[in-house]
Amino acid sequence: MVQSATSGPRPSWWRALAALFAGGLPAPVFPAPGWWWWAPFCLVPWLLLLRTAPTARRAALEGWLGGLGFMLAVHHWLLPSLHVFTLVLAALLGLAWAPWGMLARALLAGPGTAWRAVTAPAGVASGWLVIELVRSWQGLGGPWGLLGASQWQVGAALRLFPVGGVWLVSLLLVAVNAALVVVATSPRARWATLAAGAAVAALATGAAAAVPRPVPADRPARIAVVQPGVVSGAAQRFDRQERLTAGLEGRGAELVVWGESSVGFDLAARPDLAGRLAALSRRTGAELLVNVDARRQGRPGISKTSVLVGASGPVGPRYDKMRLVPFGEYVPARSLLGWATSVGRAADEDRHPGTRQVLMETSGGLRAGPLVCFETAFPDLSRRLARAGAGLIVAQSSTSTFQRSWAPAQHASLAAVRAAESGRPVVHATLTGVSAVFDASGRPAGPRLGTDRSTAELYEVRPASGSTTYVRFGDWAVYAAVAWLVAAGGVAVVRRVRGRGEG
Repeated sequence: MVQSATSGPRPSWWRALAALFAGGLPAPVFPAPGWWWWAPFCLVPWLLLLRTAPTARRAALEGWLGGLGFMLAVHHWLLPSLHVFTLVLAALLGLAWAPWGMLARALLAGPGTAWRAVTAPAGVASGWLVIELVRSWQGLGGPWGLLGASQWQVGAALRLFPVGGVWLVSLLLVAVNAALVVVATSPRARWATLAAGAAVAALATGAAAAVPRPVPADRPARIAVVQPGVVSGAAQRFDRQERLTAGLEGRGAELVVWGESSVGFDLAARPDLAGRLAALSRRTGAELLVNVDARRQGRPGISKTSVLVGASGPVGPRYDKMRLVPFGEYVPARSLLGWATSVGRAADEDRHPGTRQVLMETSGGLRAGPLVCFETAFPDLSRRLARAGAGLIVAQSSTSTFQRSWAPAQHASLAAVRAAESGRPVVHATLTGVSAVFDASGRPAGPRLGTDRSTAELYEVRPASGSTTYVRFGDWAVYAAVAWLVAAGGVAVVRRVRGRGEG
């Protein structure tokens, strides 16, 4: 009797639970736990599970379940805001890992040849990087939780970010995880894998040593960050920020940065507030960079707008936030997904996005490129500002909604990655913490301001010029990963066709 292809014992339910759990294991590599040392190993359990999947279909299922676990664990702090919709989003985005599950099984379950020792880690890592690229699209939630970003405080990674950005570090981390699986499961390929790993490490070290370095300015700029802490009401928040800023008088600040939504009123409609800001500028001898979250005269809807205020009032170009937070500031496909507002704290009204980036120049000649909150998660925005001539990148943020979660620390850590990638100091100023400032190499330029602080802190950073390799060539690591997958797929198809012909 001929048995059906589906006959026999099915994989037990424990594999599904194991995939869900294994997908969540990378979450602690990000702040607040910040177990950066776990990143080279965190995918090994998941990859071992996928390697032993009895069929490609099962590998796809376990890839999806692991992707669901990953998205849910990394974004668990959204649960108080989006409730059950967080699970729905994680399940939908987790589908991106289904083909990766099949790819990992195909590459890791084969015979342990020297060729596979080289190609398996590269293929698994390239597949992962394509997933990071796809889910980095703003409409799918943006690039939060990219594996490479977990290495924001590791010296070796800070030297690689200028070479290929966060993408290169993600690629290498996943390749290390896959290589460990090959070493553990394929004794015949062990030495070839170790040799390939040593060659890649030597190449990465050489590239990091040869990367162009940013050219620091002759004199440091004194930048003040004003963090008011948790305050109820826009008027009360403005008052506290005003008092904290006034305390900077005589301290030589060149630029004073307030956080996102630091001004809850249109300055054109409230000339009294514009006058108070101008008076602060005269008193401190510094321009103020504030962020207005309000309806503006002559424009429909609400925008989040960065405004530079000098001694005579607002000066220079304004910047309207371009990359809005899905569900927090707008609901994608509101006609289809608008029901999210009834189960969580999704935006009742869509904010209006800006259309272009700008540079702002202080009276002292400091050229600053503004970003607002979520935008620091996108590598391309800071890269464009560096190419446009910014000497400093300023990020105005607010994570007040997620005050007691991992989110504030995770958000602040992204500033270090953007600084190292772009070769520009980054000032990350928030309303309620965590605020931080990093120099052009991504290293801290002073104390972090935690979520328990209400203060004004002065930092010294050297604005920079010049281009890193990443600024000059962009996302080449992503293009290389896509090219590898296309080439490998082409080779596999040719081999299959030849095999059928010979048969």
